[in-house]
Amino acid sequence: MSLKNGLAHARVWHLVDAKDKVLGKLAQRISIALRGKYKPNYHPAADMGDYVVVINAKDSVWTGNKAKQKEYFWHSGYPGGQTVIKHDKFIETHPTAPLKKAIWGMMPKSRLRHAQIERLKIFTGPDHPYAANILKSYVDETPAAPSASTSASASTSASTPTKQ
Repeated sequence: MSLKNGLAHARVWHLVDAKDKVLGKLAQRISIALRGKYKPNYHPAADMGDYVVVINAKDSVWTGNKAKQKEYFWHSGYPGGQTVIKHDKFIETHPTAPLKKAIWGMMPKSRLRHAQIERLKIFTGPDHPYAANILKSYVDETPAAPSASTSASASTSASTPTKQ
């Protein structure tokens, strides 16, 4: 295996920051990475996806009125066993669950879904234990804007000639 296509066969660790990202679009892109659909040797019956670490999952954004109107429901299998919870209460008890449920719904409905979803690691805050494994980071690391006093002193020092 040459170095040129080595990452095509390896499982790569991705770091995704969910802060201020639309939940549905984020879930769709994460599901593609979990399945490995972007790799040149992708096959739907083979498990060749990557690991995805999501940070700041509680800060994802909903479009429209979904945050007020969305309901989560499940059924125990017994008569009268349906449980319905509004999004506000659901996110209080399970802050990462809406993102995980969205990704789960976008995965293929096959035996591979369980194996692929195990490579998804979701955290509510910016801290995670997988920093050494990350190869691709999709986190905005824009530097803070310099303060006015710092930029003023830099411009005056650049314009004044130095004596030698």
